[in-house]
Amino acid sequence: MRKRSGIILIHEGKLALIERHKQGRHYFAFPGGGVDEGETDEQAAIREAEEELGIRVKIVQKAAEVLRTGRRNQVYFLVDWVDGEFGTGTGEEYGEVDEINGTYNPLWMSLEEILVRNVVPRQLAELTVQSHQEGWQDSVVIQES
Repeated sequence: MRKRSGIILIHEGKLALIERHKQGRHYFAFPGGGVDEGETDEQAAIREAEEELGIRVKIVQKAAEVLRTGRRNQVYFLVDWVDGEFGTGTGEEYGEVDEINGTYNPLWMSLEEILVRNVVPRQLAELTVQSHQEGWQDSVVIQES
């Protein structure tokens, strides 16, 4: 099972997220995707930001690792926006909408709104708001059941 690598991008007090409508669920996810063979977690995070958001980012630090029982582990990096136009992603997920994969819509969400919307993983959303206010520490491990 491939590991998932994602980004935490906060710009002007807002967090970059992907709005998803998938198999009857409506939620907001951190941009990211599977780590390809021969690719580092950092390289995957940078590539996914370009594919999903249309922007180039640089890694600031590893922020969190989400360990999930029976599902693939996830790693997230705090990043800075280098260049590119937000919302111009060209990843394969932006083709025809289908029943299995659903919709992908990149958007910005205020940090206050994150805590009242269905942002997943939930503990990562809470960590992001807290760390943005109090300062980012070393990478945190989040255990999900």
